[in-house]
Amino acid sequence: MHRKRNAVALPLAAALAAVAATVGAAPPDGGGAPNPVQRQLDLLVEEDGVPGALAHSGRDTVTAGTSELGSGRPMVGAEGRFRIASVTKPFTATAVMRLVADGELRLDDAAGRYVPQLAGSEVTLRQLLKQTSGLAEYGELVDWDRSHTQEEYLALSLGQGPAFEPGQDWGYSNTNYLVLGMAIERVTGEDVRTHIERTILDPLDLDETYWPEPGELGLRGPHAHNYGVHPARPEDGVVDVTELPGYEFGASGGLVSTPEDLNAFWDALFGGRLLPGWAVRLMTHDTTDVGDDGYPQGSRYGYGVQSSPLSCGGAYWGHLGDLPGNSVASGHATGGRGSATVYITAHWSGSPDRAAHLQAAADAALCATDTPRREPGTARR
Repeated sequence: MHRKRNAVALPLAAALAAVAATVGAAPPDGGGAPNPVQRQLDLLVEEDGVPGALAHSGRDTVTAGTSELGSGRPMVGAEGRFRIASVTKPFTATAVMRLVADGELRLDDAAGRYVPQLAGSEVTLRQLLKQTSGLAEYGELVDWDRSHTQEEYLALSLGQGPAFEPGQDWGYSNTNYLVLGMAIERVTGEDVRTHIERTILDPLDLDETYWPEPGELGLRGPHAHNYGVHPARPEDGVVDVTELPGYEFGASGGLVSTPEDLNAFWDALFGGRLLPGWAVRLMTHDTTDVGDDGYPQGSRYGYGVQSSPLSCGGAYWGHLGDLPGNSVASGHATGGRGSATVYITAHWSGSPDRAAHLQAAADAALCATDTPRREPGTARR
């Protein structure tokens, strides 16, 4: 999940320039010309110090680097599992919109109707989805040496007071999706993880996607190692952080998945298999311009999905994610171009070059497609 919006977002402004300069000018494949996706992944490994990088578009899987430093093993493929961090938020937003479509929730309901700690607050479910609630970020206040309840996490946020009045600004906060998960639990009577499994993961046969169990630190199945600063031991510097308390990240950032499963989720969401068309249109039309907050010019945030411009025209709707040991850009391009997922086994925050090359790899993977075709239910901006 994003731990601090500016720490992750600020390098992305530089990414758009890099996309235009490197991907847009890349020659087509064939005749010995370099693959533009491979070029960006190689830059991440060779110049930016990323141990491993992968891009998967459904047609092609490109990798660079190693799955574990010092091992000599190549980077895992599209079947490799990794923590998808804030790319969990589109799953949570989709679950909310299914409940809206079924009449179980209303977007302008007060969050306090479902979460007693917010009783008396004017914050609505719509504002939580759009990151316009003003609820303060809880992630930077957590004691990572112990587990917490959702109520304890929310109390940390509320103790800081609001960042702004509800609906008056845009501010990325994991607290928004923590509260949405609590609302899902209240209206369904199910743990949010169980509900998302039953309504999204199982129907789509996303068998490689799972929620970590309480106390589970490792990753199941094939995976690469992750490297970064452990939040509980920052004094150690960059270390192997493959083991993290993934259960704690919850509805904001707790899912583990694979590039193949993520692309299948995006194809299903924008292909009309998860929500009625009007619900997808709301997710991508009721948006806030976030271009002045460090994101590429023209970026907008909707209901758990963010649009980013593409060098080949149009945009892709998806999400960015990061944890101490990995970062990801994943989404679905407009015009039926398809879906792509790119992830690296290191954190991009604070490294403009690393962020630029990651975004450029996602851009290249989405733009290097056959003639686009419009898919049923695909949202237009």
